[in-house]
Amino acid sequence: MRCSLKRRSTVPRTLRIAYARLAQETNALSLVETTMEDFRRAHFLEGETLAKACGRLGYEAKGFKRNAELSGFVKATRGAKVEAIPLFSAWAIPGGPLNDDDFSELLDRLRREILACGPLDGVFISLHGALNSYSDPDADATVLESIRETLGPKIPIAATLDLHAQITPAKMATGAFLVGYQTNPHRDHAEVGERAGRLLIRAIRGKISPVVRWRSLPMILGGGTTIDFVPPMRAIFRHLKALERRRHVLSASVFMCNLWNRAVQIGWAVMVITDDDAALADSLVDALAEKVWAVRHQLPPAFSSPEEAIDSARAARLSRTLGTVCFCDTSDVVGAGATGENTHLLRALLSRGAGLLAYVPLRDSESVAQGWGRDGETVVFRLGGKIDPETNPTLTVSAVVVNCVESMTFGRVLVLKVGDVRIVVTERAPLAMRPNFFSDVGLNPWKADIVVVKSFFPFRLFFLPQLRKAIYVKTKGITDLDAAFGLDFDEPIHPRDAVEDWRPTDARRRSARQA
Repeated sequence: MRCSLKRRSTVPRTLRIAYARLAQETNALSLVETTMEDFRRAHFLEGETLAKACGRLGYEAKGFKRNAELSGFVKATRGAKVEAIPLFSAWAIPGGPLNDDDFSELLDRLRREILACGPLDGVFISLHGALNSYSDPDADATVLESIRETLGPKIPIAATLDLHAQITPAKMATGAFLVGYQTNPHRDHAEVGERAGRLLIRAIRGKISPVVRWRSLPMILGGGTTIDFVPPMRAIFRHLKALERRRHVLSASVFMCNLWNRAVQIGWAVMVITDDDAALADSLVDALAEKVWAVRHQLPPAFSSPEEAIDSARAARLSRTLGTVCFCDTSDVVGAGATGENTHLLRALLSRGAGLLAYVPLRDSESVAQGWGRDGETVVFRLGGKIDPETNPTLTVSAVVVNCVESMTFGRVLVLKVGDVRIVVTERAPLAMRPNFFSDVGLNPWKADIVVVKSFFPFRLFFLPQLRKAIYVKTKGITDLDAAFGLDFDEPIHPRDAVEDWRPTDARRRSARQA
């Protein structure tokens, strides 16, 4: 695909570029639908409030990051003679598919606000890249298509995407410049926004003529842990940075896809954008695809059973003395769209974890209602099994209600005490990945032997001061890596199926809808 922009002399006038966000990572296996209310609770900013949040002294994503993609874009406009026009920023935590009516409402709002801006030179948008609505398995493509239809064929669009985005022919057909994260755990949100913003501005000014090339790989697992500073992915992410230092290379990205996505053309993808050099882009993207395909057989390490994890934590006396041991509940990762009501790990800690102080998050709005305001009382609760009882069977416990706390993010929260276990029961999905999830309800992570988290990677950054050992634990749930094998794919996919060569699949996918 080649951008239709042609080189021209520097435009002296001020450019007008609108910016927005519509981001959520969807887990197609979740039984909990995502609604507009989820965006409003988690992160919804608009107009001047958004502009202030993305300014020099602002805080773009409270409770998450001071500077994210939109702040990075705004930074790119400073001194570049650009009027950055804020639309809205809607960001929900991962969950089930987005309600169709709410998706339509967000799309309509985006169209209206773009039209209300008057003449624009470009649009910058932050997406996740793995958004599904109930009737649209490629909702991010629909967002880009809507922007393209509103702007017309010649106005440039730039979009930032999560590292776990799903690249599809429909997204590519919009002609948008797509730029992805280069870190896992993700920590370069603002840098990616700034990089994509500068690319967009230079393209509008006619200083570059971007040529985009991509390849689709029929694989959903590989790359070991996929952490960017650990082999084997470390070499690939370093290669991306080396590519971007080359003359005529504007951007290089690897997209590792979301396993539990309803896009039938699922798989990893690679992308290279060059300045007016199609041959170079094709050569580099083919080589990058080969590098990624070469690590497909290096699968994630086997996860521990609850019993193995508890025994390992018990043996790690020094780790528990100097900090804490984090159990990543891989079967119920709220950061990947799980419901947060896994009772399997809690059951094991109650039966096998005597003498180990453990903090365990759990979603159960009915139990919160039952115990609310009953501080100090001993109450019999039937925990879990309210949303997906087949996956998360009910667990009956007799617990002391230690604390009742109101949370803007998690709703009402109970802290229950059962022996050496403290259960943090929330009304909403317990995205436990930061120490303050526990400290805000009166639990000190430094004092815990075991802290259960509901995120695959970000907890490693946020718990860095306390984290002495991380153990990934598998029970049964919708974020098990093999849970995705039951989804419908358009053709064989590694490692569920034997696939020897990526090129036939890539050729079919890219020819399905030419840009």
